[in-house]
Amino acid sequence: MSGNGFGLTIVLVVLAIFVIVVLLRSVRIVPQARAGIVERLGKYNRTLNPGLTLLIPFVDRLLPLLDLREQVVSFPPQPVITEDNLVVSIDTVVYFQITEPRAATYEIANYIQAVEQLTTTTLRNVVGGLNLEEALTSRDQINGQLRGVLDEATGKWGIRVSRVELKAIDPPLSIQDSMEKQMRAERDRRAAILTAEGTKQSDILTAEGERQAAILKAEGDAQASILRADGEAQAIQKVFDAIHAGRPDQELLAYQYLQTLPKLAEGTSNTLWVIPSELTEALKGIGGALGGTGADKSPTAPGPTEGI
Repeated sequence: MSGNGFGLTIVLVVLAIFVIVVLLRSVRIVPQARAGIVERLGKYNRTLNPGLTLLIPFVDRLLPLLDLREQVVSFPPQPVITEDNLVVSIDTVVYFQITEPRAATYEIANYIQAVEQLTTTTLRNVVGGLNLEEALTSRDQINGQLRGVLDEATGKWGIRVSRVELKAIDPPLSIQDSMEKQMRAERDRRAAILTAEGTKQSDILTAEGERQAAILKAEGDAQASILRADGEAQAIQKVFDAIHAGRPDQELLAYQYLQTLPKLAEGTSNTLWVIPSELTEALKGIGGALGGTGADKSPTAPGPTEGI
């Protein structure tokens, strides 16, 4: 009895293990943004969407899950010959997404390798028709052409190429040195032009400022001269009016004239004094005035003959 019970226990344990294995192979959970291909007896059966699914053990086989998210693949640098026979090294980055899991599984053996080789071939065809300068400055155009060709070719593989970017374009070292020298010369030329323009503008502004200052100074001097002339004219007019109002006689004018003459000799630079001809007339006027006064007084004073 004990031997039969032990054997029965072993059978039950084996049966339980078999049931567990069958359940594990029958129940599968597909994560989000993943897809699975189910083959039944070696033939395509269905595509599993995210969630819980049941399989027939030993009949259905689930292939490795496919990632439906957008993927980024960076390919190593590829040597490309330009139209002017220069070899440049170009790094590319491809963004793609699986849209048809069945086509990506059965239409192409290795879609990543296929995309890489197609990118390299298309890149050589596109860049081969451009010179170095166009290749360096036409990245957007090259990216657009690459994306169009890749998206068209990979459509039957169930893959959509959303974006292609040229990560780096490296010309030969000798060309890089020449380009650096050219850029340095261009920067020096632009700096010299800017310096010359600045100097020219500074000179123009300085000349304009000096011209404006000279104009303002001349206008100030003219205004000052006008004001001085007006003041002197008014002073002369007042003196003239005062003189006429006072009605001076000939003797007073001669006396004022004699008082003004010494002022002509003032100053250290005057080494020669010219006596005006009017001095004689002035002296005569004063003498006449004094003589007239003496003549008026002589009749009152007795002369020496009268005393005798």
